[in-house]
Amino acid sequence: MFSFARHKTSMVDPSDALPGRQAQMPVPESHFINFRPLKPPFPEGFQRAVFGLGCFWGAERAFWSVPGVWTTAVGYAGGYTPNPTYEEVCSGRTGHAEVVLVVWDPSVASYEDLLKVFWESHDPTQGMRQGNDVGTQYRSAIYATSEDQMTAAKLSAARYAEALAKAGYPPVTSEIAPLAEAGFFYAEDYHQQYLGKNPGGYCGLGGTGVACPTGTGLKASLAEKPTAG
Repeated sequence: MFSFARHKTSMVDPSDALPGRQAQMPVPESHFINFRPLKPPFPEGFQRAVFGLGCFWGAERAFWSVPGVWTTAVGYAGGYTPNPTYEEVCSGRTGHAEVVLVVWDPSVASYEDLLKVFWESHDPTQGMRQGNDVGTQYRSAIYATSEDQMTAAKLSAARYAEALAKAGYPPVTSEIAPLAEAGFFYAEDYHQQYLGKNPGGYCGLGGTGVACPTGTGLKASLAEKPTAG
């Protein structure tokens, strides 16, 4: 039986996860900032990436103005409960992280460019928290949508860990895993582009000030197959 005394920084056992539901969360048809669709189908050849940087409000804002990014949306990934609600995720009983879905044009930006934004926009050494936001849903995470993304993510993590260590930071704790078959679940309407709708809203996101090394040699070789749709 699930223990309500379990610390919120401990991952729930799959057998104790909430059951969820089949119905998908309804979301707006268009992005509040750029007016593009939040859901597929996306333009042919565009690619998808999923990142967790703590509170997804600030995480989404970090990506929506990056050159080449076509649309963004916030949601949940990496857990066990299908189509969870925000309250369920915050309970720690779904296993999900708060994440941002990034859809981008690979002719304008590379996956390495997005990884640089990811690493530099938060502190990936804090484990199950980000600043004052504490809990499994705030963990740092990269959910790869292809083998090429997994390779690039692991290589960039190793290189950034070296840079952080030289600056006195502890080891990187970011989860790097394939996006599960169930994939990405959209969050509620009011969370989408929250800081665009509420410019003075809370954002606990903060980087380390350590630059992420680039030029891994993967930019040219990662001619990723389209994953959008």
